[in-house]
Amino acid sequence: MTSFDIPARAAWSAVVREGEQLTLTDLHGNQAVDFLVYDAHDTAVRYSAPDTIHAQGGIFLTTGSVLLSNEHTPLMTVTEDTCGRHDTVGGACSKESNTLRYGHHTYGQHACVDNFLAEGARHGLGKRDLVSNINWYMNVPVEKDGTLGIVDGISAPGLRVTLRAERDVLVLISNCPQINNPCNGFEPTAVRTTITEAAR
Repeated sequence: MTSFDIPARAAWSAVVREGEQLTLTDLHGNQAVDFLVYDAHDTAVRYSAPDTIHAQGGIFLTTGSVLLSNEHTPLMTVTEDTCGRHDTVGGACSKESNTLRYGHHTYGQHACVDNFLAEGARHGLGKRDLVSNINWYMNVPVEKDGTLGIVDGISAPGLRVTLRAERDVLVLISNCPQINNPCNGFEPTAVRTTITEAAR
């Protein structure tokens, strides 16, 4: 078993081997964790939000949800979730979206897209390899008029989500640096990643 605490606003990546389990622990509560996953041996095969949402018939992830690739094949399965639900549609914050939503004064703020680009470059990935991501712990309800809200999270200190790798996968994480909406309680904090060996 290996564990690593991702500091507030930082990025992280790892290869999780088939059968291994990756646990993400919200150490302080109310911290969004932006997440991308690729086939470790062919990164053209990567997480697909449309395939995943269509297959499970809903936009929220929880225990039993299977993260499907753009080839409609399983990448990871949620085996435990003590939070309750996680977002698939809110996307990753960027300098551009921050400017549009919160004003030009936010352009210089660090964002999840910056983290994904920097961490992805270590694995030969670039901007064209970024796809719609998962936001673990982020609370993005769909309102009656179809609009999305970004509201206070439903997580709490110590809550966790565990995923089993269904093949060797490359995981990219941005421990979200957003400070302009309540997805991180306006104060980003550290999260813990733990990789557990496959059961023999």
